[in-house]
Amino acid sequence: MKVEQKLWTSATGWKTLKENSATADSQMIIGFGQREVLENEARFAEIRAMYPSAHIVLASTSGEILDTQVTDESISLTAIRLDKTDLRVAQTDTQGKNSTEVGKELASQFDQNGLRHILVFSEGSTINGTDLVEGMRAVLGDKITITGGLAGDGVGFAKTVVGLDATPQPFKVVGIGLYGDNISIGFGSFGGWDPFGAERQVTKSEGNVLYELDGKPALELYKTYLGDKSSELPASALLFPLCIIDEEGQSLVRTILTIDEAKQSMTFAGDIPQGCKVRLMKSNHNKLVEGASTATQNSLDVLGGEPALAILVSCVGRKLVLKQRVEEEIEAVRELLGEEAHILGFYSYGELAPRDGNTACYLHNQTMTITLLSEK
Repeated sequence: MKVEQKLWTSATGWKTLKENSATADSQMIIGFGQREVLENEARFAEIRAMYPSAHIVLASTSGEILDTQVTDESISLTAIRLDKTDLRVAQTDTQGKNSTEVGKELASQFDQNGLRHILVFSEGSTINGTDLVEGMRAVLGDKITITGGLAGDGVGFAKTVVGLDATPQPFKVVGIGLYGDNISIGFGSFGGWDPFGAERQVTKSEGNVLYELDGKPALELYKTYLGDKSSELPASALLFPLCIIDEEGQSLVRTILTIDEAKQSMTFAGDIPQGCKVRLMKSNHNKLVEGASTATQNSLDVLGGEPALAILVSCVGRKLVLKQRVEEEIEAVRELLGEEAHILGFYSYGELAPRDGNTACYLHNQTMTITLLSEK
């Protein structure tokens, strides 16, 4: 595997940061950037000129990760040349479809013969990440692993864009399939958030829309916890995500995407099952950095070797808590990976990865999720 990494900013243009001989014959380009920057057709034209024969996958973010840098208003670009692994790409559109159908459509485009893993980069504004994953799993089963994330749009939540071999647009979901026995994959996901306050029951919800907790309007109750920060919703909700506890006692964290004042409801990135128990969560700098280290070690344990490439998807809520210290969680990842692995990634509206050592994928929020790749 050969990798080249470039960073674009308005001040410097394209600048090569790290390379080990990946050139114009790279098969795959993965780029993450601010939405407005990616929507400029000139940027895509420049990328295509640099890598004329590669598939180009681009997604908008709430912050770009390249090596140990976290940037905004930029494009982080990673060119990949695989020596012993086949890859295939697919794309679908979310308009007029439920998210389960979208997941099934995406997964059905991949020949499962020899398929090992799918990297998924989805629009993050309207998708129900829980249903997206369930649709893919319905087609693929759980032996073919899935990781990736939902695109971001800073803390604006206006719209997100994703593109395959074209300037990124809203409502797109892209998958990258990795094939053959020569590719090794590791994955791990961990949060670092602690529950607080009373445990409450979801008394009214539909899919990923929450209406009532303990028989009371959910948004009204949430605002009492936020206090003065309630005027900054939905962005301020990223500081206090919701932990849901399912019937099996498993917990997942959910992040708010939008609110509806008229209905006193909140729409989350994934399902909030009616009848489940929930608690609010909070965290601090040290806990989040420790969580990034745990996710890294988990991914290394699954990989069982030295990684060549590490794809990091971390939640925008973590970035808001860490603030100026945001690069500390990336540095914690680097410390465990060593200096040889190339790091790329972004801050997202949702993370996709297996949990608890299993191979079945789930939607996560407020986690650091890591996918490691290497070729035998």
